[in-house]
Amino acid sequence: MLRLNRTPLAAVLLFALLAAPRPAHATSKEIIELQTQVQQLLDMVQRMQSTLDTRFGVLQHLVEQSTDTVNKMGVQVTAMQQKLNTDADASNSKVEGVSGQVQSLNDSLDELKARIAKLDKQLQDIQGQLQTLQPPAPPAGTAPGATDGSQPAGATTPQAPPLQETYQGALRDYNAAHYDVAGSEFADVIHYYPHEDLAGNAQFYLGEIAYHQNRYKDAVKAYNDVIENFSGNPKAPAAQLRKGFALLQLGQKEPGVHELRSLIQRYPQSPEAAQARTKLNGLGVRINPR
Repeated sequence: MLRLNRTPLAAVLLFALLAAPRPAHATSKEIIELQTQVQQLLDMVQRMQSTLDTRFGVLQHLVEQSTDTVNKMGVQVTAMQQKLNTDADASNSKVEGVSGQVQSLNDSLDELKARIAKLDKQLQDIQGQLQTLQPPAPPAGTAPGATDGSQPAGATTPQAPPLQETYQGALRDYNAAHYDVAGSEFADVIHYYPHEDLAGNAQFYLGEIAYHQNRYKDAVKAYNDVIENFSGNPKAPAAQLRKGFALLQLGQKEPGVHELRSLIQRYPQSPEAAQARTKLNGLGVRINPR
């Protein structure tokens, strides 16, 4: 700590006082007065030095406190940043996990509505047939069970499995994580009913099965089939979202980000667009490229 050197200063003051011209008749009384004044000056300097020392000590203490506060704030900011990064990673994982569950629930609701509508239509068709159709009388001389010769008796043609039952069974197996069985059932839906809406749903779930099995390349292909071949299907936004996630899992960040941005532009108000925005924010990527 800086301190003033009182000895040289006092000596200078004493010298200045003693060297000052005075009358020849100066007496010892004047010398005593000069000594008294010098002592007063010394006392004043000492008090000033003490005051300066005290204030400097206070300032030094404040500087040390400020330095400690800044260091603590730096540590807190670093900890908050790490926590934000951890929370962002956890949120991204939850978004991917919840996405499949939400899609499954939405699909079940959509299929239930479609099934009720088709059952109602089938009921109306049956009622109409019962009113208009009458069983034809067998030709004279034809024995029961005889055929017209176009097909051997007893021969059968392969029949497609029931659409609704096959699809619902596949969905149950998928939700139970019986992916191999579910994949075969979804493939049957696509094979036998390629033009039905449920074929697009089945194609989407083939991508989901591949994604859960970490076969991300197969998942990208399945999702892409939904986007290209079933563009009007309700699963198209989800397929594009999951395709973006699968590309990111493959380490293809630029194509994955492009897919998510494209989804936001095509379906800006959809739940999938909201999930895409969350994912891009977690990656620290701008939603709208410059």
